[in-house]
Amino acid sequence: MIDQTRPLADAFSAAGFRLYLVGGVVRDMFVPVEHLTGSTHDDIDLTTDATPEQILSIVRPMAQELWEQGKRFGTIGCTVDGNRCEITTHRAEAYAPDSRKPEVEFSDRIEDDLSRRDFTVNAMALEITTAEPQLIDPFGGLDDLAERRLRTPVEPERSFSDDPLRMMRAARFISRFDLEPDPALVTAVNEMATRMEIVSAERVRDELCKLMVVPDPSKGLWFLHDTGLSDTFLPELAGLRLEQDPIHRHKDVLTHSIAVVAKAPARERVRLAALFHDVGKPRTRAIGDNGVSFHHHEVVGARMTRDRMRALKFSNDMTAEVTELVYLHLRFHTFEMGWTDAAVRRFVRDAGPLLDDLMDLTRSDCTTRNKKKAERLERNLDVLAGRIAELQEKEELAAIRPDLDGAAVMAHLGIPPGPVVGEALAHLLELRLDQGPLEHDVALAELDSWWAAREGGTIGSGQSTGN
Repeated sequence: MIDQTRPLADAFSAAGFRLYLVGGVVRDMFVPVEHLTGSTHDDIDLTTDATPEQILSIVRPMAQELWEQGKRFGTIGCTVDGNRCEITTHRAEAYAPDSRKPEVEFSDRIEDDLSRRDFTVNAMALEITTAEPQLIDPFGGLDDLAERRLRTPVEPERSFSDDPLRMMRAARFISRFDLEPDPALVTAVNEMATRMEIVSAERVRDELCKLMVVPDPSKGLWFLHDTGLSDTFLPELAGLRLEQDPIHRHKDVLTHSIAVVAKAPARERVRLAALFHDVGKPRTRAIGDNGVSFHHHEVVGARMTRDRMRALKFSNDMTAEVTELVYLHLRFHTFEMGWTDAAVRRFVRDAGPLLDDLMDLTRSDCTTRNKKKAERLERNLDVLAGRIAELQEKEELAAIRPDLDGAAVMAHLGIPPGPVVGEALAHLLELRLDQGPLEHDVALAELDSWWAAREGGTIGSGQSTGN
């Protein structure tokens, strides 16, 4: 990274300014390898004592690309020798008490810039305009990394007031780097959680998604819950903390849900579905003679998932996909008693393009400590996966459709476009799912039988069977 920024460092030094690498790229130089999974730095972040106008005058002659959208916040973007960089004037930004937008003040001191960073582990800089790179660590970030401690450079109340999203970001750093939050940080979050209300839904959504794809989000999710922070943007999380019934024993649903998230592949869609999959249980919980039940919690949960994801401004596609996974997450157990060809076809048809995600979610949903039960579920899932592969090879399951199309139905029955054509195609699709592919003549004969039954053996005026 230092070699990549050498041309910029030389240019700033020649102009009489200092240039520093900052942010995650500096932190990750000192992070254990096991915590670097998924770590990428598409842009190189730098800070300087030069003003935005001075930055422009230095980089303009050497940049292949230049963008100034962030100029009023002190940031100039550029591409130099193929490397994308963002260069920002030292600054200290803060939110007004009732504002969603930060107010920016510039500074000429690197210490001022680092003091506004979220955590000490991110408040380190590497000066690259010196003969040898120099680490600037005024707040002890290196020691905190070594001690696995999460602190803020200044008082946490001041830091979180400057940008309340930092409280939520703490959850991600706790999980990703296996850090323990400083007691003062925890106290501040407990006291200031409602400050999150001024942060836009889009920023909250993006930070939640970053947490969901770290290798194990468990510690961060517990932090969000235990501090009450999630109550401001994901109140369903606290609702999952169901009181355990001493007579009709059942798992605590929040504990189970977080375990499922941790077990699921680190793909955003699957992890979100894992988080929401049992969200309908509190509203459907009932205790009867046979114990605790949650009938239709997948239906209720799908509606709740859709509403929450819309509130967090997820895309329509992501909302629809996660909602569908929540709705389908029990489908495997519907057929667990026996996987006929028809059952396999219906499972694949219902899952559609979400099939792989649904299989992964189903595997992750087994968090039982009962070894025999877990092994049985894994075997049954393996059997289903094998059956899907076999039928896929024979029947192209991913493209299941009726054996006749709408044009053929209309021509054969002599009917115009309309709802009846849809009914006929739905009937043929059910046959396709039950019986597999039909020969053309067989499909026509089945269509005739359906039509005769529908019409009571008579054909409406001006229509014929086409035979």
